[in-house]
Amino acid sequence: MEPVSTPEQVEALFTRADGRYLFARWGRPIAPIVFGVDDATLEVVKGAVEAMAVLAGHQMAETDPELGVNLMFFFFRDWEELREVPDLDRMVPDLGPLVDKLIAGDANQYRIFRFDEAGAIKAAFVFLRMDKELSKVPAETLALSQMVQTILLWSDKAFQDCSPLASVPDQDTVILRPDIAEVIRAAYDPVMPVVAEDPSHALRLAARLRPQ
Repeated sequence: MEPVSTPEQVEALFTRADGRYLFARWGRPIAPIVFGVDDATLEVVKGAVEAMAVLAGHQMAETDPELGVNLMFFFFRDWEELREVPDLDRMVPDLGPLVDKLIAGDANQYRIFRFDEAGAIKAAFVFLRMDKELSKVPAETLALSQMVQTILLWSDKAFQDCSPLASVPDQDTVILRPDIAEVIRAAYDPVMPVVAEDPSHALRLAARLRPQ
């Protein structure tokens, strides 16, 4: 797997299937909450959130002044359970049709972002249906993978062919790929915009990547 290092490779990470370049990062401190897990898994998920925030140099908070919490993880066994979550249909537009679509596609995960007036991420919802496949994934791996994909608005095809994680040789564990970590770090550079729609943004990002 070739590490991300060139402007073209960076651009591909934020170029959507329709050909549009769209980048966004969190514009406010992240206030997470996790539903449907035991205390041990809760600590693992919150640890992944904290680790990603430290990498990005971004703040966390106990509460969001507008939303209360702004990063919600839902772990469940059946998509139908989402219809029963109080007020979720108020936070997630068209929840019913979305659940129908996810059931029809036999999906086991889905992420939704909400944005502020400037286009920065202000909230995210991570839905994980713990089917046989996801249930085999260690909690640490699953939490890290989801948080990587939530810390930025990546392209909808960014990690279709290659994972943002990498196995550690001779160890039964995974880590965030160093090149992807560099993209995240550079994306949260204070001089960089929180939102970008011009591919020239990828040139600026690539210029801030440290050699691997």
